[in-house]
Amino acid sequence: MPMPTDPPPALDDPSLYLNRELSWLEFNRRVLDEAKDPQVPLLERLKFLAIFSGNLDEFFMVRVGGLMQKAHAGILRSSGADRMVPFEQLERISQTVGELVPEQYRILTDEVLPALEQEGIILRRGISDLTELELTHLRDVFSKDVFPVLTPLAIDPGHPFPHLANKSLNLVVVLERPKHPDKLFAVVQVPAVLRRFVQLPAEKGFVYAPLETAIRMHLADLFPGMTIDHATMFRVTRDSEFEIDDDEVEDLLKAIEESVRKRRRGTPVRLEVEADAPDEVVQFLTTSLELDSAADVFRIPGILDLTSLFQVHSLPGYPHLRDPEHVPQSVADLTNVPSIWGAIRARDILVHHPYESFNHVVEFIETAATDDRVLAIKQTLYRTSSDSPIVRALQRAADRGKQVTAVIELKARLDEERNILWSRELEKSGVHVVFGFVGLKTHCKVALVVRRDDDGIRRYVHLGTGNYNPQTARTYTDLGYFTANPDFADDVSALFNYLTGYSELPVWKKLIVAPSRLQDFMIEKIDKEIELEKSGKGGRIVAKLNGILEPAIVQAIYRASQAGVKVDLICRGICALRPGIPGVSENVRVRSVVDRFLEHSRIFYFGNGGNALVYIGSADWMDRNLSRRVEVVFPIEPPELRERVIREILETSLADNVKARELQSDGTYKRLEFKDGKAAIRSQSRFMELARTIEARREPKLDIPVPPVRTKPIRSTKKSSKPK
Repeated sequence: MPMPTDPPPALDDPSLYLNRELSWLEFNRRVLDEAKDPQVPLLERLKFLAIFSGNLDEFFMVRVGGLMQKAHAGILRSSGADRMVPFEQLERISQTVGELVPEQYRILTDEVLPALEQEGIILRRGISDLTELELTHLRDVFSKDVFPVLTPLAIDPGHPFPHLANKSLNLVVVLERPKHPDKLFAVVQVPAVLRRFVQLPAEKGFVYAPLETAIRMHLADLFPGMTIDHATMFRVTRDSEFEIDDDEVEDLLKAIEESVRKRRRGTPVRLEVEADAPDEVVQFLTTSLELDSAADVFRIPGILDLTSLFQVHSLPGYPHLRDPEHVPQSVADLTNVPSIWGAIRARDILVHHPYESFNHVVEFIETAATDDRVLAIKQTLYRTSSDSPIVRALQRAADRGKQVTAVIELKARLDEERNILWSRELEKSGVHVVFGFVGLKTHCKVALVVRRDDDGIRRYVHLGTGNYNPQTARTYTDLGYFTANPDFADDVSALFNYLTGYSELPVWKKLIVAPSRLQDFMIEKIDKEIELEKSGKGGRIVAKLNGILEPAIVQAIYRASQAGVKVDLICRGICALRPGIPGVSENVRVRSVVDRFLEHSRIFYFGNGGNALVYIGSADWMDRNLSRRVEVVFPIEPPELRERVIREILETSLADNVKARELQSDGTYKRLEFKDGKAAIRSQSRFMELARTIEARREPKLDIPVPPVRTKPIRSTKKSSKPK
């Protein structure tokens, strides 16, 4: 007789959920795995080491900073479904980071730097490593470029410990005055206005030394008459998380500006010091910075701030040490056409970035700016580049007398200052700038062009999964969608009226909008697949996104798994869902792909009994996207485009067995291995191949043995039903 089994836990049981912060650290571990992988080109491994550090900086500034606020306020309960309290989260974070950072430096010191040196790219790590010629060069650089901008800061009763900028590099110097037994402390800031690595003379290749090496060599020049006892590099990370009281805000722009100023003086949340720092120096720094836990101190076994390795990564040449160059391909439907407007009128167009060019999006706005028939342009801006051609085009459009509206999200985390500057520049040009809502971030990616065509006024729409940022569009995978469909145009017009004025939400024809509708919509679609599975018609769910955290969605996926629905989730980052739990989630598979491009697109597939439904948009299955942001998800209805998303993008992503890792029920990830006789499939490489071959893109022949996304062929219909 079979042994009785315990009933599955209730779906809100904390044991069924992974902690958000620890899940994010597992994502950064996967980034570190790319730096460790000997199959990754050498300079790209260096890049992943820099990305790992940059990710960790933001994690401490935002996530750890927020947790420390809660811990210091005595908050003992957790807001997450896993119920882990703030103090425990901070302890687990400190432990995990304490494991990851030494591994990062081991990879750099033992693997990457020696291999780079064999290629003629050398990083000198200390004064003793320098030749006489290099010492002479550093002395010259110091006297001409460095010394004039240094300001040594004494610390004593008359000179309090200075405020140090977030993420700045500093030297704490221990000094002795002749005939005085007491030790003195001073701080020297490493100038952020100078490049971190000084290029040294070399007959061939590139040789670098950290800027702080030049400063260490000349400390006696900064403190004449004093004896230098010791000098230690350190770096402070500050809390950059802030909340705005919705009830107190009268001017959102001023409130954001004030919050940004406060961020610069945020509470320290992490101290990084050189590994050999004397205990007295560490104690002095923790006391001065008012850090109250040894868990906030990280001893670093190498040069501090590895984000500076981007400087070395960007040196010219060495193609054999980099990923093969990728040139985004032009889309046939938008290339060599008499008019971009005619092309969009003829058919809806889907663009897959960065495999296909983001220049089509830029051209869409730039053409609208100079076209005399264009009457108005409306666009949301969440994050954009420092010299954005799209923003410049909006300014030109306003200069030419067009009605131009830009909905700028001032609360885009860590991009607030740039967005404030852009908003002022746009207003000077006559653009009507709107900041959206105080309590909601406007995260949707939408542009609307109103044009007087020969047959009357027509509206052209662009919707996307990623930001209007030409720089990140080269390295983020996203989808863009052009359409002149009147139903889409009606919805987008109504959306902008909602964002800029006073209006009730309409009955949407095509768009699914958060926070009013999106979460309920997703749960309804999941529940529909459960009904289909129970009725014998087969249920199937595939989602590609960046994060899965919302408990209501996770519980719906658990219910689907319990009903027998096969669920594949391609989730790059945070995932609170635990797959593979008997009786709960054994039918759920979660994969993460970390590769040369950052996976960023959001795609949602529902089998729908054979008449597949496909949606794309700006929202993840995170609580913030579903309840605290204005997001837009929309259907891909033309059969050929829907087929492309299913066959070309989803099935290829599911087939990846080179860069994909599979989430285990304990929260760890296991790299997939292709078995005997099975071809190695790297999804991003396949996407580049498809983009280069038009015929392959239109009729992909992938022959990929993966669980089917569809249950039967998509039926072409002249008119698709409206989503609820």
